[in-house]
Amino acid sequence: MNEYQDEYIGKNIEIKKAGNKEIIGLKGKIVDETMHTFKVKVDKKTKTILKKNNTFMINNNEIEGNKIIKRPEDRIKIKGR
Repeated sequence: MNEYQDEYIGKNIEIKKAGNKEIIGLKGKIVDETMHTFKVKVDKKTKTILKKNNTFMINNNEIEGNKIIKRPEDRIKIKGR
């Protein structure tokens, strides 16, 4: 399984590149995932982060958000990218 097929809920995330400069460097734990977003627990708050046009570090793998815009259950079925 490659990093684009992985289950992300429960994993640590850091935003590396983003259209919104205020979220670059944000770190937290993924608590939920939808087709277009991650819900990330940062301190005691939960933030909703768009996947589109953002790049993430998830467990030491750089993930391009545009490549994972799918429902999680469909993304896991993807054959190698």
